[in-house]
Amino acid sequence: MFARMTILQLNPERIDDGIEIYRTSVVPEAKKQKGYRGVCLLADRASGKSISVTFWRTEKDAIANEESLYYQEQLVKFISLLAGPMIREGYKVSVHCLETEAGAKPKPKAEKKQAVKKRGKK
Repeated sequence: MFARMTILQLNPERIDDGIEIYRTSVVPEAKKQKGYRGVCLLADRASGKSISVTFWRTEKDAIANEESLYYQEQLVKFISLLAGPMIREGYKVSVHCLETEAGAKPKPKAEKKQAVKKRGKK
């Protein structure tokens, strides 16, 4: 798995706008991309610093969505909120463990039903 990290310095007074754009526009578009595996947004409301981490099946998938201009289209959505430069970095994911809710157990996958062979009477 590969992670792309984008650091954004947003105007602190506009941080809620940035979070809303991310939630309602960036996340749905990310889910449509080939190789998408997940997304996370970290935000410091006091300073306006935000870190977007998107997870991709491979580095090749992350690069492909940059070449298709998907990545740039997402960044443009934040231009009016920026208070500093954007920084992009990429990393190979070494360890990844995420629980969606505290104490929540993963939902078990449905078992495949096996066909039962009927035997005829002799």
